[in-house]
Amino acid sequence: MKKLISLLLCAVFVLPASVVKAAEKPVASALSYILYCPQNGAVLLSRNKDKRMKPASTTKVMTTLLTLEAAQKKNKAVTFTRAMTAEGSSMYLKYGEQVRLTDLAAGMMMCSGNDAANAAAIGIAGSTESFAGLMNKRAQQLDMSRTHFVTPNGLDDDQHYTTAFDMALLMAAALKNPSFAKLTAQKSSTVEFLNPKGKSVTYPNHNKLLKLYGDCIGGKTGYTRAAGRCLVTAAKRQGLTLICVTFNDRSDWDDHMRLYDYGFNTLAAYTADKTEFKFPCVGGRNDTVRAECSASVIVVTPRQKRRIRQTVYAEAFVYAPVRKRQRVGRVEYTCGGKLLKSVDIYACTDNPLQTDDRGLLQKIKDILHYG
Repeated sequence: MKKLISLLLCAVFVLPASVVKAAEKPVASALSYILYCPQNGAVLLSRNKDKRMKPASTTKVMTTLLTLEAAQKKNKAVTFTRAMTAEGSSMYLKYGEQVRLTDLAAGMMMCSGNDAANAAAIGIAGSTESFAGLMNKRAQQLDMSRTHFVTPNGLDDDQHYTTAFDMALLMAAALKNPSFAKLTAQKSSTVEFLNPKGKSVTYPNHNKLLKLYGDCIGGKTGYTRAAGRCLVTAAKRQGLTLICVTFNDRSDWDDHMRLYDYGFNTLAAYTADKTEFKFPCVGGRNDTVRAECSASVIVVTPRQKRRIRQTVYAEAFVYAPVRKRQRVGRVEYTCGGKLLKSVDIYACTDNPLQTDDRGLLQKIKDILHYG
C-alpha cells in the first residue's frame, strides 16, 4: 500500500479523563503460573511459565476441544466398554451405557470424568494412544512447543507434560470454538443417555471460579498427588479477555481472582466502531467498493493510556475487477506512536469490469467529478 487514503479516527478516548492508578502486582503461590491476554499475546505476569509441569486434568481442555470438533462432523454414539475405564474422577459410566460425543465432552468439563475422556478418545481414534497422536498434532499446530501428551485424561506419566504458557495458548484456541466456549461457561450440564433410555444425569461444574468470580467465562480444574492443584480459567470484562493458568498451587481460587483483578486494572479493551469503508474504484461497474475489516476489531492498550489513533492505508484507487474478499487495504491502531494492531480490509462484494467505451483517463475524471 503506497498512499495514505485518510485519517479516519484519531484521539479516541477509551477511558475517563481521570488518571487510573497503577495496579499493584499480586503474589501468587503457584510453582508455575501465567496471566495472559490472548487478544494481543501479552504476558502480564508469570513465574516459571516455560517450566515443564504435570497438567493433571487440565489436559481435558485439549481432549474436550478435539471431541467437540469431531462431534461437529458427526456426533456419534459411544458405547462404554471395559477398555474405557479409568481411575480417579468420573462421570460414572457403566458397561453398555451409550451417550454421544457431546455428552462425553460435558462429562469431562463438568465433573472431570476420566472415563469420559477415555471413551471419547477410543470412540474417535480407536485407542487412547492414537488419540494422543491427535492431541500432539494439534499442540504442534498451536505452537505448544514444550508440550507432549500421552493420555486423554491427564493421569500422571513422565512423558505427559506441558507448561503454563502452552496451556494458555491452548485455552485461547479452545475459546474460539463456540461449542467449547458455551460448554465451559456452564455451571452444570445435563446428559440424556441413549442407553438406558430415559436415564438423565445433571453434572455440576467443578470450576468454582464460575461462582466466585463474576467475570469468569470458563476453565478446567486438575489434581493428582504428583501434579498438585492445577487450574486453567478465562475471564472477560468490558471486551477484555484474560487467561490464567496455575500449576501446583494450593491457593488457586484466590490466586486466579487476584491475578484477574490485577489484569483488569492494568489493561483496557477498545472496540473499534469504524470498521466499514468505501474506496474509489477505477474501471468497475460501480465507482466505489464497499469494504470492511476481516473481523470485529478489539484493541488492547494499557489502562493509563487514553488515546487510540486509527489510520487507514490503501492505494489511491482500487482497480476493477474486484472480487469479494479481495484485500484492498489495512487499518492500523496506534497509541503514543506504538503500533497496537494491524487489520486487513477486504472488499464486501464483487465489482466487475465496466464494458462501456470510456477511456481510463475519463473514468478517473468521472470518479473525481472532473468535467
